[in-house]
Amino acid sequence: MPWQSTKTFGHELGISCAFRQWRATHSHCRFLHGYALSFKFTFEADTLDDKNWVQDFGSMKRIKEELQYDFDHKTVVAHDDPEFHWFEEAAAAGILELTVLPAVGCEKFAEHAYNLAYKHLIQEKLDHRIRIISCEVAEHGANSAIYTPRREYKDAMTQP
Repeated sequence: MPWQSTKTFGHELGISCAFRQWRATHSHCRFLHGYALSFKFTFEADTLDDKNWVQDFGSMKRIKEELQYDFDHKTVVAHDDPEFHWFEEAAAAGILELTVLPAVGCEKFAEHAYNLAYKHLIQEKLDHRIRIISCEVAEHGANSAIYTPRREYKDAMTQP
C-alpha cells in the first residue's frame, strides 16, 4: 500500500502499570515491576480519505482512554497467575487497581492494544479503507515488542 502513518501514545503520557511474568522463574521479571508504557500504531491505506489522511488521529481519543483505563496506574495480572487471589484481595482492600488479561508482557500488551484499535477504528466505523499493520509497546527505549497479525488474518479482517 502506498501510504502509511503512525500514531504514538508515548512514555511522556505516563501510562504506567505494574505487572509480573510469573512464568519467568529464571528471571527477575517474575517479580512485580512497572513501566510507563508507550504504544505505537502503524496504519496503511491504498487511498487517502477526503482530508488526504491515512488515519484521522483525532479519532483515536477513545483508544487512548481505553489504554489509560486498562494500564494507567494499574496492576496487570494474567488470569492464570498462581497468586491471582492475592492480587484480588489487594484490589478488594484498596491497595491496587487490578486489570486482568489472558497474559502479560509487552507482546501481549501489544496484541491487546492492537485489538482495541481494530475494534474502534475498523469494526465500529466500518472503515475498510485502512489497515492497522501493527502495534508496538515499549517499556522504555531499550525494550519493545510488536504485534503484527499474519497477512492472511489482516486481509480477512479488512474484507467488507
